[in-house]
Amino acid sequence: MRTSALAVLLASLDACSALAAAALPPRTISAPACAAAGATPLARSAVGSWRTATVDARSGASPTCVATSPELTGVVAPTGGAGAAAPSTAATPPHLKALQTEKGGARTAAAHGQPMVIGLSHKTATVEVREKLSIQEANWNAASAKLVEYPSLQEAAVLSTCNRFEVYVVAEDHYAAARDVFDFLKQHSGLSDAELRPNLFLLHDDDAVWHLLRVSAGLDSLVIGEGQILSQVKACYSHAIANESEDEPAGSAGKVLGRMLNSVVMAGKYVRSETEIAKGAVSISSAAVELAVLKSLADLNVPLSEARVAILGAGKMSRLLLTHLASHGVTKVTLLNRSRPRADELAAEYPELAIKVGLMDELWETMGESNMVFTSTSATGCILTQENLEEHGYAARGAADPSVLIDISVPRNIESECNEVDGVRAYNVDDLKEVVARNQAKRRHKMLEAEVLLRVELQKFGAWQESLKYVPAIASLQAKYEQVRAAEVAKAMKKNLKGLSEKEREAVEVLTKGMLNKLLHAPMAYLRSDASENGKASLPQIQDLFQLGEKSGRGRGRR
Repeated sequence: MRTSALAVLLASLDACSALAAAALPPRTISAPACAAAGATPLARSAVGSWRTATVDARSGASPTCVATSPELTGVVAPTGGAGAAAPSTAATPPHLKALQTEKGGARTAAAHGQPMVIGLSHKTATVEVREKLSIQEANWNAASAKLVEYPSLQEAAVLSTCNRFEVYVVAEDHYAAARDVFDFLKQHSGLSDAELRPNLFLLHDDDAVWHLLRVSAGLDSLVIGEGQILSQVKACYSHAIANESEDEPAGSAGKVLGRMLNSVVMAGKYVRSETEIAKGAVSISSAAVELAVLKSLADLNVPLSEARVAILGAGKMSRLLLTHLASHGVTKVTLLNRSRPRADELAAEYPELAIKVGLMDELWETMGESNMVFTSTSATGCILTQENLEEHGYAARGAADPSVLIDISVPRNIESECNEVDGVRAYNVDDLKEVVARNQAKRRHKMLEAEVLLRVELQKFGAWQESLKYVPAIASLQAKYEQVRAAEVAKAMKKNLKGLSEKEREAVEVLTKGMLNKLLHAPMAYLRSDASENGKASLPQIQDLFQLGEKSGRGRGRR
């Protein structure tokens, strides 16, 4: 044991000797809430095996993990066992109450697991699969609440966007957690094993944190550096830590997931302020307009500025569409929405455009007047299909009056079979790749600069996670010496101090608690500190030193 590392602890131990002398034997002291971190063994599961590609979080490569056949061949066990965390100072979410127990009048921190992410994105799944897993933002917390009903999952949060669907969880047994998340995804999507499994990726521990850092910074987006993903991750964090309300159940993030989501949001902001990753970056909406520029000439034989443009939906994506359409010379747009006030408000923001506002009841009249249609609504099904296009005479129009339909919604608003209608060309978010490929090549060096900063944030979060293993020792130490203090005060109250008034008894309580807090301040500060290069005492060493746990008390000289 390094003397320099434990000097402050030994000094504090001597200062506490009077209290320690009266301590109960080690066997009667409650054991720490969890053991030191360690690997969790895998067991056979109905999910089958998960083959994890080993990824160095310091590299720029995007980590991937794919599901394999049910046979347990070539399985790499997820490593990183349970740490532990103290109860949050905020209100404890209902699903975390089971992780805290009352022992000897004091709250004990239970074991906390390690982070893991399971999901799919534009890199691993087509829009046809992504839309089946999509969850509206208002239902994120309801989905998380269902996830934490599984016994293996301690914390959970959901992020669902047009280009990704990801579930973030905290668990001690990552294999059991993967099985349970996979079961949830199957039930939610209605997809079979064969349809779902090849599209999923799984990452755990540092790889999971690194992935979310890159997502928040816009490095994993279809459009590198786009800003909307940061606001979406921030929304994920806000929902995950939210209290129960009339609109949604309480979030299901606890100490680990809440800290991770907060860290990646702050890192996303920091990277954008310190690098040029977001400078000149395009969004999904701007990429859609760039695609329209190309397809207007190729499919309509006119420049975009001369196309008859319509937009279905009046949300954030539509706002960006209007901005980029105006920059490409478009002057007239028809805007349809389910509610008139929201569409009117959006139109008022663009006085330079002649925007005709209408309701969705005017859909087919508007379609007949337009040849470039963008869809960006929250509808959960297709608005435009091969059948309804043919019913409204699109087949008869044919090549004489062609139409371009660009869908940037997930779930899709435009059925892919619309391409079967003569004269109609339909595109979705997966078709934007030819536009964004050029953007990625230009921004490669900016990605490398951003990743340097993200690695620092990864190390910070890793150091914080490492410190969690000492929380049970902190709780046990406080509980042990509080037990001693209370016992000694109670003994004195029955003998020498039995004549004290109630007010004087309260004063004794305050005095002795204050003394105890001061005596324990130095060891508490040491245990909460980050591990340094010179080394920090291990958890077993701390337990032996202060005789915490049932098997301690073997002497300070043991090595």
